[in-house]
Amino acid sequence: MIRAALSAAAAASDADVPVGAVVFDADGVELARAANAREAAADPTAHAEILALRAAARVHGDGWRLEGATLAVTLEPCTMCAGALVLARVKRVVFGAWEPKTGAVGSLWDVVRDRRLTHRPEVRGGVLEHECAAILESFFQEQR
Repeated sequence: MIRAALSAAAAASDADVPVGAVVFDADGVELARAANAREAAADPTAHAEILALRAAARVHGDGWRLEGATLAVTLEPCTMCAGALVLARVKRVVFGAWEPKTGAVGSLWDVVRDRRLTHRPEVRGGVLEHECAAILESFFQEQR
């Protein structure tokens, strides 16, 4: 699943941080994929996770609920994305690189495991962590 997210990240524009996200249904069938597009779309909410969740919700058949779905993403989700995947009722989140500055799935915050919420997805972080971190490191080195 993270390999699919890495492939999705490659579609990011040269100006966007190369993060990729893919949503799979309960049977492991890909529903949607997206890359970060904040710069390309001039939209602060155009994170890969948000775009993939929106697209998956359109094709899943239940509107906005993605029950049973897995979100695979190359970078630990931020607070906005963590909140969105909780609200979409995603069953499981799998991510690659940890994000100690803005991560909200265990690093800086742990939004998805807050016991006050009515839905808490399973989390698996650090999958293909070095590969996911490498594409980010390369991007930021080129930016400097």
